[in-house]
Amino acid sequence: MMNNKHTIACLLCAFLQLNAFAQKNVSKGFALAQKQTDVMLSAIDQAKSSGSTGVTPRSLSANGDLALVPSKDWCSGFFPGELWFLYQYTGQEKWLKLAKTFTAFIEDQKTNGGTHDMGFKIYTSVGNGYRLTKDPHYRDVIIEGAKTLSTRFNPKVGCIKSWDNRIWKFPVIIDNMMNLELLFEATKLSGDSSFYKIAVTHANTTMKNHFRADYSSYHVVSYDPETGEVLKKQTHQGYGDESAWSRGQSWALYGYTMCYRETGDKAYLRQAEHVAKFILDNPNLPQDLVPYWDYNAPNIPNEQRDASAASVMASALYELSTYSTNGKLYRSKADLIVKNLTDHYAAEPGTSKGFVLLHSTGSRPANTEVDVPLSYADYYYLEALLRQKHLADKKPVVD
Repeated sequence: MMNNKHTIACLLCAFLQLNAFAQKNVSKGFALAQKQTDVMLSAIDQAKSSGSTGVTPRSLSANGDLALVPSKDWCSGFFPGELWFLYQYTGQEKWLKLAKTFTAFIEDQKTNGGTHDMGFKIYTSVGNGYRLTKDPHYRDVIIEGAKTLSTRFNPKVGCIKSWDNRIWKFPVIIDNMMNLELLFEATKLSGDSSFYKIAVTHANTTMKNHFRADYSSYHVVSYDPETGEVLKKQTHQGYGDESAWSRGQSWALYGYTMCYRETGDKAYLRQAEHVAKFILDNPNLPQDLVPYWDYNAPNIPNEQRDASAASVMASALYELSTYSTNGKLYRSKADLIVKNLTDHYAAEPGTSKGFVLLHSTGSRPANTEVDVPLSYADYYYLEALLRQKHLADKKPVVD
């Protein structure tokens, strides 16, 4: 009996220590994010006064200036999403007003059928706005965006087309898994099951064709739009066609975890667990769990890191930890990632035009956005912090 009491006491002590660690890390991360976002807002005003026509920040230019992008850019929704996260964490009216203002800049994308990035743009901004306010206007924008995204679905292929006007007939990239959440939400809001069916079909086709035997993912799979035949499997942002581009692996982990949440299909849970194993057991994953830009990059350890891949991975692992029997492992790894990002990859207050994290890699093969801050690294970092806090508070990581 005494042994049992001692064991319970030890477990309780460990649990309290874990939660204290989490709350401290979350507090530190959001304190920096608030300070940096104030810096960012000033930098945005300065960029616009200098002639920039962009609406939200994406990165820094080669000379260190803030790079603003128009609403059509795939990264446009991330900064509004960060503002929603700041409002969620603080409850402050200041962040609510700013979130509404910057979200309004993105809403015109609900009818842009020339891109697959509807989820990245609309769901990160408008989706978070609806989640936190239940504004019926945001509901309508989400449904309209889902209708637009659905026009890119080819039933013969079983996927949503990613890019237009490229060298491929019908390219599908692993990133596209992240846009399915918008479709799942639209079915819940509208009662129209067609969005759900498209999302599931896309996820199943991607699971069949995008993954190797070790559960690493190709970046691009090219299909014949007339027959649905797979024409080629390759990369666009990774080191080589048979390499594992790190952010792509994180997109896959996040995407299939989300698909399991939305469907309850155990095949998606198993897929997410397999991808997690590939990542976490990879011999080229650094000790701090912040990946190099590609797990097979030729000059490891002298290669650039990708903090954005780490942020996406951490956020996904927190959610996956609530579904999987490996949950304790996943949560501990996510805790380590966010601690290392907070302690070693964060910008000094007042610097970097207000970005929170440094050392991300956009496209190393194109030599663009290499070792720079990126808006989506900050977005998923803040989401990971919120999920860490929810676990410490014993709340669902997804509202």
